[in-house]
Amino acid sequence: MALPRPAPGAPPSNRREAVAASLRRLAPRLPDFEAEAALDRALASPGLARAAPDNAARLALIAYARHVFTEYDDLLADGYDRDSARHFVLDTLNDVLTAWGAPPIPEDSAIAEQGGGDPEP
Repeated sequence: MALPRPAPGAPPSNRREAVAASLRRLAPRLPDFEAEAALDRALASPGLARAAPDNAARLALIAYARHVFTEYDDLLADGYDRDSARHFVLDTLNDVLTAWGAPPIPEDSAIAEQGGGDPEP
């Protein structure tokens, strides 16, 4: 299922459309299935409820990719703390983001940027 779109030339009429539009701009090559999952994450996260659509889209996309496409959860299960696990998966995460057309996370800002919007460890 494709992300919701407002009528051509019309601004988004609700939060779902606004965050979906942000996701399309942020990651233009993001497959529809992955886009829906990231959008659902953005809308379900209490931490992102008041975030601007662009911020909610970026943080949800990062959290989704980190949990689904990296070894992040396995590292946490092995006893690594969140910051260490995020450091170890950064290259893989950036590969996924850039494949989707999204900008990578600079290594020097990875921990600070990834901290928000992730309702799970």
